[in-house]
Amino acid sequence: MKSLFLVLAAVLMVNPAENVYQFSITSIDGKKVDLSQFKGKKLLIVNTASKCGYTKQYAGLQELSEKYADKVVVIGFPANNFGGQEPGSNDEIQGFCEKNFGVTFLLAEKSSVAGEDISPLFKYLTEMENPDFTGEIKWNFEKFLIDEQGNLIHRFRSKIEPMSAELTGKL
Repeated sequence: MKSLFLVLAAVLMVNPAENVYQFSITSIDGKKVDLSQFKGKKLLIVNTASKCGYTKQYAGLQELSEKYADKVVVIGFPANNFGGQEPGSNDEIQGFCEKNFGVTFLLAEKSSVAGEDISPLFKYLTEMENPDFTGEIKWNFEKFLIDEQGNLIHRFRSKIEPMSAELTGKL
């Protein structure tokens, strides 16, 4: 896995990504997902964790994914970068999310969203200009809103609830 990230990072250094549609991810159940399949809809990309004070936001993310299904695709990226708050395996994370929050939105495999082994997608997202802020993710449940053309248009810190007017007003 780490070598795959290094190869992708090297390719992106030579050919920088123009938008998120140039990235592929692996779902929590091991399937390749090309983000380009979501062209024409917004994406809400969120780094998640099962043992965080913000974990209850899974419910809001599920509600948002259902209520705004015609406009936005929610993708959760479980990550153990902050306080060891996502220690489980992909199977454990998936089971936890389904049992406790009824999650049906797309979950990616456990990923790194910060540090030396940051995934290429999150490296791209944290470096992209947007009207809010750039730079490293500070904690679990930061949110990146991508427009229908694959461009980062807004970024929200962890405290912003998925169903808040601040976020849903941008959809």
